[in-house]
Amino acid sequence: MVKEIGNFKLDFTRHITNDFNVLNEKIEERLRLINDKVNERLDENFEKTNKTFMSVLERLSKIDEAQKKIDNLSNDIVSLQSVLTDKKARGIFGEVNLKHIMSSVFGENNDKVYKMQYTFKNGTVADCVLIAPDPLGTIAIDSKFPLENYQNMVDKNNSEMVRIQAEKAFKQDMKKHIDDIASKYIIPGETTDQAILFLPAEAIFAELNAYHQEIIEYSYKKRVWITSPTTLISTLTTIQIIMKNIERDKYTAIIHQELKLLDEEFKRYKERWDRLSRNIDSVSKDVKEIHTTTEKITKRFNLINQVEMEQIDYETNKNE
Repeated sequence: MVKEIGNFKLDFTRHITNDFNVLNEKIEERLRLINDKVNERLDENFEKTNKTFMSVLERLSKIDEAQKKIDNLSNDIVSLQSVLTDKKARGIFGEVNLKHIMSSVFGENNDKVYKMQYTFKNGTVADCVLIAPDPLGTIAIDSKFPLENYQNMVDKNNSEMVRIQAEKAFKQDMKKHIDDIASKYIIPGETTDQAILFLPAEAIFAELNAYHQEIIEYSYKKRVWITSPTTLISTLTTIQIIMKNIERDKYTAIIHQELKLLDEEFKRYKERWDRLSRNIDSVSKDVKEIHTTTEKITKRFNLINQVEMEQIDYETNKNE
C-alpha cells in the first residue's frame, strides 16, 4: 500500500512537472509573441512619430523661409516707398520702367527702332524716342510721375478740404506735364505731330480715365497720348505691327517693280524667240530645198555615169 502510494506520488509529481513545463513553454511563447507584437507596434509608432516630426520640421523650415521672404518683401516695400518719396528717384524709376518695356517689345538696345535719353537739335532730352518709318515718323516718349498730390487726393485719412486741394494740384500737375511734352517733344520737321506721356503707375492712369476725363480730353487737344505700363505695351505692339506692315509694303513695291521689269524681259525674250523661230523655219526650208537640189544633181551624175558606161560597152563590142 505504501509502495503504491509512493508510485502514485511519483507519477503525480512527474505529470505535474510535465504539465508545468508545457504551461511554462506556452506562457513563454505567448509572452514572446506579445513582446514581438509590442515591438512591432512600437516600431510602427516610432516610424509614424518620426515622419510626423520630420513633417513638422519641414513645415517649420518653410514657415521660416516664408518669414524671411516676408521680411525681405517688407524691406523692398520700405525701399520702394523711400524711392517714391524722392522726386528724382521717381524720375529714375519711371525711366527704368520705360526702358524695360521698350526692350521687352523691340529687343534690348535696338537703336534702329528706339533710343533712350535722346537729345533733339534744340537741346531738349526725351526719355525715349521711337524711330518709325513714314508716315509714323519719330515719336517722343517721356515719363512723368505726379505722385504726392495723387496720394493726398486718394488718402481717405485726409480731410475733405485737403483732398479737394490735392485734386486741384493733381490736375495742375497733369496739365503742366502735358504742356511740357507738347512744347518740348513735338518738333516740326524732326518729330511727328504727337507724343506719348508715360505714367509708370496703373493706379494714376485708372484714376485719370475714371474720374478726370477732362484731363484726357486736354491731352488729346495737345496731341499727347497718356499711357500706363499696360497700355504702353499695347500701343507699342500696335505700332510694331504697323511698322512691319509698312516694311512689308515697301518690299511689296520692290517686288512689283521687279516683276514689271521681268515682264518686259519676257516680252523681249518672246520677240527674239519668235524671230529665231522664223529664222529656223527659213533655214529648215532652205535645207530642204538644198537637199532636193542635191538629190537632183546626184541623180543626173548617176545618169551621166550610166551613159558613159553604156558607151564604153558599145565601143568594146564593136572592136571585137
